[in-house]
Amino acid sequence: MSNEVATANPFGQSVGASRTAGNAVAQADQHRAVAEVQAAMMIARINPRDPVRAMDSILNACARPTLANAAIYEYAKGGQSVTGPSIRLAEAIAQQWGNIHFGFREMSRGLDFDGGTYSEIEAFAWDMDTGTKRPLQFRVRHWIDTKAGGRKCRDEREIYELTANMAQRRVRSCLLAVIPGDVTEAAVAQCNVTMRASADTSPEAMKKMVEAFAQFGVTKDQIEKRIQRRLDAIQPAQVVSLKSVYASLRDGMSVASDWFDETESGAGEKKVSAAEALKAKAKQGAPAEIENQPDPERQQQRHEEPPAVDAEWSPSPEEQAEIAARERAEAGGLFDSADQKSHHPAPTGRRPRGSLNVE
Repeated sequence: MSNEVATANPFGQSVGASRTAGNAVAQADQHRAVAEVQAAMMIARINPRDPVRAMDSILNACARPTLANAAIYEYAKGGQSVTGPSIRLAEAIAQQWGNIHFGFREMSRGLDFDGGTYSEIEAFAWDMDTGTKRPLQFRVRHWIDTKAGGRKCRDEREIYELTANMAQRRVRSCLLAVIPGDVTEAAVAQCNVTMRASADTSPEAMKKMVEAFAQFGVTKDQIEKRIQRRLDAIQPAQVVSLKSVYASLRDGMSVASDWFDETESGAGEKKVSAAEALKAKAKQGAPAEIENQPDPERQQQRHEEPPAVDAEWSPSPEEQAEIAARERAEAGGLFDSADQKSHHPAPTGRRPRGSLNVE
């Protein structure tokens, strides 16, 4: 009889138990998901959709200005404007149409070829009333593109915001695929009517619009250049168009450069600031510079002034005669020059009366 005792694996039972527990959690999640789908389908069968009532609810919702202003997006593609219902309008239609299950979920994460991480996302829309389902799977890299260049996502918040932004566009596409097209077209038409009827062209509304576009780097001059008139003369149809552009910028469907031309306001400001800088510099450094620089008027006066008289200067015979004539004129004499005196000498003696001195 052997006294050997077999040593049991201390991790064998725990590993098996952990696997059993993990499988139990996965099975519980699977059963819960199946139960939720079955409950949703059962509720849809019990409460079928009424198309007339649902369509009236959709049109009434599109009559609200707050929804209509955010209902249509617009972006430029190939030199043309492309318009369509936004995610806000698609969600409103799905809510009023009823019996539609939609959303997105993150399936998994992995490493990309360059070592970066990515998320596998699934967007879906499921019409429980008709059984129509539209799933859409895609991959989102954890990478943010900026004007200065791209960078990796820094934390979970940036990853969620990036994936949610990308997923909402796919959710809209899935919803529009399961909702009848004529329902969507009627909702868009009603939103256009609501926006035209409620278009506010007051100065206060235009000020709010300029402030709203300012967060995307769009100035008032760029808006006026696009509509080809001043904001105080804007038309309601142009307000509707600008609201569609704003919805596109807000949802990330386009960028400001797709709609607005770059103005020369920045260059003008630079020129003005440069001129002001030169003026300030002139005010500060002008006195010292002016004192050191020659004055043109003073230089001209110096050229007009006669040269200084040398102490050893002696007049010429002509100048002596002229000086003597000026001295006699000042003393009360005749203004005869030296040449006149040489041609007409004064008489030396008096001729006797009655005698004619003829030689």
